[in-house]
Amino acid sequence: MEILTKSEFRIRFEEISNQIKEGALFIHPTDTIYGISCDATNPNAVKRLREAKDRPELPLSVWVPSITWIRDNCVVDKNVEDWLKKLPGPYTLILRLKNKKAVAKEVIPNTDCLGVRIPDHWFNEIVSYLKFPIVTTSANRSGQAFMTSIEDLDEDFKERIAFVIYEGEKKARPSKIIDLTKGTIQER
Repeated sequence: MEILTKSEFRIRFEEISNQIKEGALFIHPTDTIYGISCDATNPNAVKRLREAKDRPELPLSVWVPSITWIRDNCVVDKNVEDWLKKLPGPYTLILRLKNKKAVAKEVIPNTDCLGVRIPDHWFNEIVSYLKFPIVTTSANRSGQAFMTSIEDLDEDFKERIAFVIYEGEKKARPSKIIDLTKGTIQER
């Protein structure tokens, strides 16, 4: 496992992007906390991420490359459009997925709903460059405290992830979950 600063990541951008495309698990910063991630279209990578988190069934959220990606792949009504205007931001929007091939089925087992994020963070440009969504879920084992600094990194993760993009301690809370699947706004 490598620990990279933002500037080190930028210098090695192509190499690291290729690792992501090849299925690497990694930890990245967001506008809220640190997330553990992989290519959301790669079933094997998603399975490995689920094993690392010890989260076999619950749906995972994704960091998407653009609002256009959301419109192309999710059911979008007026409520959703209103929330899309608030992106980027500290929200996870739960939407109905209309393109079932947009993410690996392992991301959202037994449901057609997907949590989508576009955080207000420099890493957006990386996800936009990749042109595919990445899983983004708190960097912790299921039921444990979420990672806010490198000292919080689960020992088991160190053996499973390729790299950490680290930018110091995070003081925020996880993103606010907004469920827009029932025609009304439900905050969680």
